[in-house]
Amino acid sequence: MPPAARPLRKLGFLTIGLFDEADPGPGHASTLELIELGERLGFDSAWVRHRHLQYGVSSPVAVLAAASQRTRRIELGTAVIPLGWENPLRLAEDLATVDVLSGGRLNPGVSVGPPTHYDQVKDALHPDSAEAEDFGYGRLERLLDAVRGKPVTDFSGREGFEFFSDRVQPHSPGLGGRLWYGGGSLRSAGWAGEHGMNLLTSSVVKAEEKDGPWDFARIQRDLIRAFRDSHPDGAAARVSQGLVVVPTDSATPGQRARYEAYAAARLPRTASPQGPGRLLFAPDLVGTSEEIAARLHADPAFREVDEVAFALPFTFGHEDYVQILTDTATRLGPALGWRPAG
Repeated sequence: MPPAARPLRKLGFLTIGLFDEADPGPGHASTLELIELGERLGFDSAWVRHRHLQYGVSSPVAVLAAASQRTRRIELGTAVIPLGWENPLRLAEDLATVDVLSGGRLNPGVSVGPPTHYDQVKDALHPDSAEAEDFGYGRLERLLDAVRGKPVTDFSGREGFEFFSDRVQPHSPGLGGRLWYGGGSLRSAGWAGEHGMNLLTSSVVKAEEKDGPWDFARIQRDLIRAFRDSHPDGAAARVSQGLVVVPTDSATPGQRARYEAYAAARLPRTASPQGPGRLLFAPDLVGTSEEIAARLHADPAFREVDEVAFALPFTFGHEDYVQILTDTATRLGPALGWRPAG
């Protein structure tokens, strides 16, 4: 087995935070309990996926505000907030507030582009400006400037008994260096690097070449290198890889069967680019920690990074996630050279 290019320094996990429409409380409680468990197991970070008009966390900033008061050490991230749904100035206020509440542990991940099913939601989301909205990088630049403390108005000072700031308040100085871009294309990776962001690369990339065969790991490796080539920090620029990883060391036979069936059902989409966006998906990694570690050590993209945020599968139960997280922290992480925090 070829050695990893660098030891695994940070281990995180990502959850979608599923809930029952008729009773959403238990699902949100489960998400918070998993984040607490992650801290006890020594994970370095916990990330919440963002879902609008679905049965997953729609307000990760609010969920992470709650998590910040139930944890003390673990870093808290969003992977990712689609900015087409947001007002950058208002989002900057929310992010800075949660960062202050957490003691500087927030890692906001964002992306650009039109909201999913925009034609169906635009009248509710942007009723007065639907056709004029800019869903490109300009929207992200507004967020970066606001979070990093640039003025957002030409007015400041005292007015009567009140005082006004020309920049977003609260201002959290370290937050600007903990902004991540969730990118799957060479263009987005290059833009994120040029603007001094960190890069989240997941189990989805864009197949930019017309003809196959397509090699997911090679495409992801090239994306990571393009990001670092354009980043002021070069090879030291932060990249986190987020594959779907399911260790089965302590799983019951029933759990193993369900995990393997889940991965098998999703495997056909990995053979070729999907949809008009030409999205290429990575296979889910299911097996013992030893088997998964061998596959990761041979993965050219994994060999480029020293931090990961492995994604939990979408449709399993709380007890399944407890088993997966426990095996990841106690068996898979050490097999990758990682040591638990704390």
